[in-house]
Formats: sequence, structure tokens, C-alpha cells
Amino acid sequence: MSSVSKTMGPHPLLLQYLAQLSAHPLRTKAITTGTLCFLQEVFGSNMSGTPVKVSKDASLLVRLLGNAHIDAKAVKMAIYGFLVSAPLSHFLIGLLQKAFAGRTSTRDKIAQIVASNLLVSPIQTTSYLASMAVINGATSLDEVVKTVKAGFFSVIRISWVVSPLSLTIAQKFVPVELWVPFFNAVQFVLGTYFNVRVKQLRLAAARKERLEREKQDKERKD
Repeated sequence: MSSVSKTMGPHPLLLQYLAQLSAHPLRTKAITTGTLCFLQEVFGSNMSGTPVKVSKDASLLVRLLGNAHIDAKAVKMAIYGFLVSAPLSHFLIGLLQKAFAGRTSTRDKIAQIVASNLLVSPIQTTSYLASMAVINGATSLDEVVKTVKAGFFSVIRISWVVSPLSLTIAQKFVPVELWVPFFNAVQFVLGTYFNVRVKQLRLAAARKERLEREKQDKERKD
């Protein structure tokens, strides 16, 4: 009895995605990043236990969306991914890949990682923090600048750890044509994690502040 072995190739959906990525790179990256940013916000709110804020008079559809944390902020995150993050990343990573195209020596790989850390990461970090400031209600340039200054080194330190690691893995194990979905997956997991942590910290701070106010009110009554 003979058996026929079948070699598993790439999934058809992945092949279709790569075809779209090749034919329409910026559009495909923008749609992908916008969708992932939207899901990051929705998953982050649900996983962190963020309270649902929906009016009792709201329609059934609005209540269902609100209970799932599909709200205005999630839409704003999708817009950020589509209009800001994806185009910026497309331009910066494209320049980096062109600069090191065909250069595969160990020295060149290290140089690519250094260039990514010193040139690409700071620009992306600044753009991210400025956008988050606006999404979270900043209305002046001064508020945006303060947000960037306050969070820059915390975010960039994490980026300097994750970026070289993911880039090293990509250089060794991931074909160049799969770099975009690979880095999207890394950013999605990392972004969701930090989204959850930030929301948990905010909830803890709000809870602590509420308890302190209740304690002060009780002391005044006594």
C-alpha cells in the first residue's frame, strides 16, 4: 500500500494578502494597521475590565457595541493606524530595506538594527505618543509636547529591546516578502499588552483616588 505525501504550502489567504501587498502596498498596509489598531483598543478595554459607559436611553445597537467596547476611541485608533502609523512605517521601513538591500553580512545586519533603533524607532515613538495625546483629548500643542516628553524614554526603551530582537528573527528566519505580516503580528501582540497594562494602571489609580476621597469625606464627617 503506497502513501502520497503532500507538502503543505502557504495558506491561500496568506497568498492573497501577499498578492495585494505586492500590488497595492500602502493601501494594504493601511487597512491592516487600521484594523489591528482598532482591535488593540477593543481587546485592551475588554481584557483590562474597563467599565462600560453607555447611556440607559441608548438604542439596542449602541448598547451592544458599548458592551463590547466598540466606541469612538476604537474608531479613532483605527483612523490613526490607517492615516498615520501605516504610511509612516511604510516610508521608514521602505527606506531601511532599500538602504540594506542585498547586504547580508553580519556587519550589515548589525548596522541595519542600529539604524532602525537610532532613526526609525524615535520617529515612530514620537508619532505614536503625539497621536495618543490627541486621541486622549489633548487640545493644544503644549499638551502634545508634554505627553511626548513624559512618555518618550519609557516607550523607546521597550522599542530598543523588542525591535532588535524581532528584526534579528526576521533576518534569520523570515523571508523578506513576509516581513510586513511578521512585524504586524509582533506590534499587535505588544500593542495589545501595553494597552491592557495602561488601562489597568489607570483603573487602579482611579480606584485609589476614589478610596482616598471617601476616606477624607469620612474623616470630615467624624
